[in-house]
Amino acid sequence: MTRAPLNASDLPPGGYVHREPGLLRRALPWLILVACVAGVVVLGYLLAQNMAGRPKSFTIYFVEGGWKRFLLFLLAASGVLALTSLIGQKIGQRVTRRKVSYVAVLGDQLTHLFLILVVLVAVYPLVYVLVAAFDPRNSLFAFPDFDNPNILYRTGLLPNLSVLSLENFRRLFDGVVVPWWQLLLAGLGGAALSALLLFALIGRVSGKAASATSTAFERNRAWAMRLLIAALVLLVVFMTPAQFTGQGNESRFLLSVRNTLLVSGITGVLAILLSTTAGYAMARLRFPGRFQTLLFFIFIQMFPVFLALVAVYTLMVILGLTNTFTGLILAYSGGAIAFNTWIFKGYVESLPESLEEAAMVDGATRWQALLRVVLPLSGGMLAFIFLNQFIGTYAEFILANVLLTGVEKWTVGVMLLSFTAGQFSTQWGIFAAAAALGALPIVALFYGFQQYFVGGTVAGGVKE
Repeated sequence: MTRAPLNASDLPPGGYVHREPGLLRRALPWLILVACVAGVVVLGYLLAQNMAGRPKSFTIYFVEGGWKRFLLFLLAASGVLALTSLIGQKIGQRVTRRKVSYVAVLGDQLTHLFLILVVLVAVYPLVYVLVAAFDPRNSLFAFPDFDNPNILYRTGLLPNLSVLSLENFRRLFDGVVVPWWQLLLAGLGGAALSALLLFALIGRVSGKAASATSTAFERNRAWAMRLLIAALVLLVVFMTPAQFTGQGNESRFLLSVRNTLLVSGITGVLAILLSTTAGYAMARLRFPGRFQTLLFFIFIQMFPVFLALVAVYTLMVILGLTNTFTGLILAYSGGAIAFNTWIFKGYVESLPESLEEAAMVDGATRWQALLRVVLPLSGGMLAFIFLNQFIGTYAEFILANVLLTGVEKWTVGVMLLSFTAGQFSTQWGIFAAAAALGALPIVALFYGFQQYFVGGTVAGGVKE
C-alpha cells in the first residue's frame, strides 16, 4: 500500500506538516543522562578504591563514613530541588493560565544550580588568594581550624577572619619615601577617579539625558579621564628607585609596578605607531611583496614568543641592552607588529576609500590623509590596540625574567617570582598581597574600557 502524495491544498496554514519525534529521538536525552550518571558513579567508585589503598594526605580532610553523609546530603538536596520544581510548576500554571511542564521547570533549576556551582568554583580561588593576602601567618595552608566544630572551618573551606590584618600590605609599602608633589598628584588622580566613578554611577541611574546635558556630562567625564591619565603618567615617569629605602624585595614592589606601567605604556604607544602605519600601507597601497608580507605576518603568529628567547637574548647582549627597559621595550614592540597590523588593516578596509580620495583631490598627501582622515575615525581602534598591547605586556613574564637581572628593573611578574624563590622561604602572604595589588591596574582597564575590546576586535575583522 502506497501513501498518496500531499497536495498544496492539504497542507495546514503554516505550510508544513508537524511530525511527532520518533521514539529514539525522545529517549536520546534520557539515555545520555543515564550514561552521564553511570559514568560519574563509576569514576567515583574507582577514585574511592584508588584512595583507599593510599596513605592519607595532610592536604585532605578525611571524615570517617563521610561518604554516607554525602549521599544523604545529595538525596536531601535532590528532594528539595524536586519540591521547589513542583512549587514552581504550580505557580507558573496559576500565573500564566496554561500548562507548565514539570520537567522543564526541573531542567531550569538544574541549569541554574550548575551555573551557580561553576561561578563558585571559578571565584573561590580568587577569594582564597585575597584572604591569604590578609593572613599574616604566611601560609597557604593556614585556613584549617581543627578545633572548630563547624566542618567548613575545620576543613579550611572558610577562613578564620579573626586573624586577618594588613601586615602583608604594610610590608609592601615599608620604606617608601613619597615627596609632597607626588602626594599632590596622587590626590588629583584619586579625585579624578572618584569623579569618573560618580559619572559612571549617574549614567547608570539616570540613563540617557537631554542633548545639552549629555554633552556637558561627556565633556566633564573626558576632562576627568585626562586628569587621571596625566597624574598617572607623571607619577610613573618621575618615580625613582631612590624613593624605596626598605631592606627586602617586598619593599620595592611599588617600584616594580611603576616599571611595568612604564614599559607597558611605551610599548602600547609604539604598537600604535608601528601598526597604524603598517596596517594602512597594507590596506591602501599596492606594492611588490605586499601579499608575501601579510603571509609572513600570519606565519610568525604560529610560533610562541619563548622560541625566540635565545635569539632575542643574544641580540640584546650584542647591542648592550640587557637589564634595560630599552631592550625589553624593543623586544615587546617587535612582537606586537604582526597581530596589530592585521587588526588595523581590517579596520581601514572597512572605511570608505572615497573619504581619502576626496582629501587628496583637495590637495592632501597620502600621509595627510592618514593623519587627518583615517586616524580621527579610528579612535576606538587605536584605544583597542593600545589596551591590547598594554595588557599583554603587563602580564608577560618570560622575556622580562630573561632580560632583567637587577631588582630595580624588575617588573611585577619577576618580583612575584622572587617571593616564591626557595622551597622553605616562600613568602605566601606577601605574594598574595602583591598579586592582589598588581592585578588592580588590569581590572581597572578591563572595567573602564571593555567596550573597546569588544568593538575593536569586531571592527578589525569586518570588511565592507
